Amino acid sequence: MKKNLFLVTFLFSFFAVLPLFAKESEVKADTYEYDLTLSEIKEIGSPYISNGYIVFTAPINANSLGIAFDFEGFRKIHYFKIRKNYGYEGDVTSSFYFYITEVPKKLSKICYRVIIDGLWTTDPQNKNVLYNNEENYALSYINLPPAEIEITEKLSNGMTHFVCHTESGKKIRLGGSFTNWDSWIYELKETEPGKYEIDIPLHPGTYYYSYYSGITAFLDETNPSHGYSTDGRIVSCITIN
Repeated sequence: MKKNLFLVTFLFSFFAVLPLFAKESEVKADTYEYDLTLSEIKEIGSPYISNGYIVFTAPINANSLGIAFDFEGFRKIHYFKIRKNYGYEGDVTSSFYFYITEVPKKLSKICYRVIIDGLWTTDPQNKNVLYNNEENYALSYINLPPAEIEITEKLSNGMTHFVCHTESGKKIRLGGSFTNWDSWIYELKETEPGKYEIDIPLHPGTYYYSYYSGITAFLDETNPSHGYSTDGRIVSCITIN
């Protein structure tokens, strides 16, 4: 009887603390870049990009301040928070509204409107404004830096990664000295609109190659190294170490 009571007590205690261990082992999201960006905000100014985030600021002269973006169809309003900066003695030296969002991928520009106490308007802190003739209102906008283009290169797993950036909807093939210039062995896969990729194993050495669309051969624009094929054509060149 005592053994059974001990077993029941042990199991109850074990399962009672199990959620605590599970909670402790949860992986927390990495907020380092966000926290760093937040710590860098010192004053009100034009929107800017830092650490992969876009930072918006505004004076606290309204009860509420929101922002809506074109890439979300202006369907969602994101509300600003209040940022306070403190002096050495702990006194508030300045305070203002701020909003931080990640830089959207695959966009060269974002348009947005701010909502000040329910009124939709342009951003007073941003001088870049364009007019939407279809909807008959003005928009603030920010030009985004070009995304880092993916290039042809050797991967850490020993494969060589070939990538081609061109029009969407094509059939892009790869041929070179490693296929005896047969361009029908490897066909790249369109992984994103206009981006074609393939990984193939290549031993150390120098190789010459071209991309093909139909019967047209063209260079790999992500690779500045060129050479000549046996028939005198300018082709792309890659050295695998």
